[in-house]
Amino acid sequence: MDAPVLDNARLERFVQRAMDDLAAGYGGVMVSLGHRLGLYKAMAGAGPLSAREVAQRAGCATRYVSEWLNSQAAAGYVDHHALSDTYELAPEQAMVLADESSPVFVPPAWNVPASMWADEPRTLQAFRTGQGVAWGEHDQRLACGVAAFYRNGYRASLVPQWLPALDGVVERLEHGIDVADIGCGHGHSTVLMAQAFPRSRFFGYDVHEDSIDQARRHAEAAGVADRVAFERASATQVPARGFGLVCFFDCLHDLGDPVAAARRAGEVLAEDGTVMLVEPYAKDRPEDNRDTVARLYYSASTTICCAHAISEGGQLVLGAQAGQKRLAEVFRQAGFAHFRRAAETPFNLILEARRRAP
Repeated sequence: MDAPVLDNARLERFVQRAMDDLAAGYGGVMVSLGHRLGLYKAMAGAGPLSAREVAQRAGCATRYVSEWLNSQAAAGYVDHHALSDTYELAPEQAMVLADESSPVFVPPAWNVPASMWADEPRTLQAFRTGQGVAWGEHDQRLACGVAAFYRNGYRASLVPQWLPALDGVVERLEHGIDVADIGCGHGHSTVLMAQAFPRSRFFGYDVHEDSIDQARRHAEAAGVADRVAFERASATQVPARGFGLVCFFDCLHDLGDPVAAARRAGEVLAEDGTVMLVEPYAKDRPEDNRDTVARLYYSASTTICCAHAISEGGQLVLGAQAGQKRLAEVFRQAGFAHFRRAAETPFNLILEARRRAP
């Protein structure tokens, strides 16, 4: 066969893209170091600092910090002032790298690819055998990284934006209803709602025992343990309490039988109850999901979401880029008559389902 004719310009562009991605992988290690060593916090709001000053503030060795700072400057993560040979963390950079309450605080998210690398032997085996990998079988950094990454996004959007987008739900929460948070993880979403609506009661369910333990600690620390309870249970084992609101936060696509989970949600709802479904943002056709966010979600879905769904039997493996059309079909099969998009962000779809049409 004749050798293919190469487009050298296209080859150069692709090599550059691959090198950019490789550098980003290295950069993630640098971000994690900066976060865990307190280097970003040492620089936040301090103005221009020399490498020695940053090192002293963080209690680290100057030579290491100097090299780290240059890696950050090369990536555009800090500003370098050549004349004074100082480094500065701009306010916008600090929001992303130093402010742990910021909705765009990103360092904990690097725990996720770290866990993906640590889990590579399991993933290779899963690819070759078709077997699943359950959430609790992953490196422990996965649960911590996911919880910390989603926490701030939920804090910024859940109570002020997403819940008000649902028809009549905020009013019912203010008067007092029972709420189920299915797949609650570390309980951040459950606790946020409990803090905002003290007359309602909240019940978090998850199959991962360590996450349930963490959730209980978070509820205690937040002072809402009197109206929040966490229990180990799958989505199809949620007890019937006549819930006024049932929530799935970024988890329905992880389940081995999402139709059965949606059906159980309908069974435990009050007659006029609402299901709130928050899922990763995606368009309905794979060819329309070709951007950075989709790349992130498809990659995580390959090793985490699909793997867990398969571990639960894989009746329907949605993946993290299911899209509204497929999610609507899940709820139609589960007997729901009403399904709509209530809101969206660049990262999430916020969907509302009810057993009866309004």
